[in-house]
Amino acid sequence: MFSKACEYALKIMIYLSSVQSEGRLAGLKEVASSIDSPEAFTAKILQQLVRANLLQSLRGPNGGFRVVDRPITMLEVVNAIDGDRIIRGCVLGLDECSSVHPCPAHNNFVVIREQLKGVLVNTQLADLKDGVISGNSFLKV
Repeated sequence: MFSKACEYALKIMIYLSSVQSEGRLAGLKEVASSIDSPEAFTAKILQQLVRANLLQSLRGPNGGFRVVDRPITMLEVVNAIDGDRIIRGCVLGLDECSSVHPCPAHNNFVVIREQLKGVLVNTQLADLKDGVISGNSFLKV
């Protein structure tokens, strides 16, 4: 559904949020290892999340990455990595697709997109983190 980078970004955000709840930060190597992501790819995603003001990067011996101190939705993470194409883009990849000028599949996907957007807007990072901490959900098998 999302790009591989976006999938990793969501895992990164959940992982860092759970680590923060333990009162600590995590560095690149730990994050990459914990979500089974290549380090170089993880570094690029972390940079994007910092630029999107979803993460902070702290230097020094006790440094690492931390999630900013505010509620964050899944939609914010998805938009930071993949943009809003999943919500606004054409299913067939056409440049101009709207209710005024629809592609053949447009009307079939309007409801699905609205439902997906609702889920992304209403799902908070804190809720996902809580599932991992409680052991009800997992970041890797």
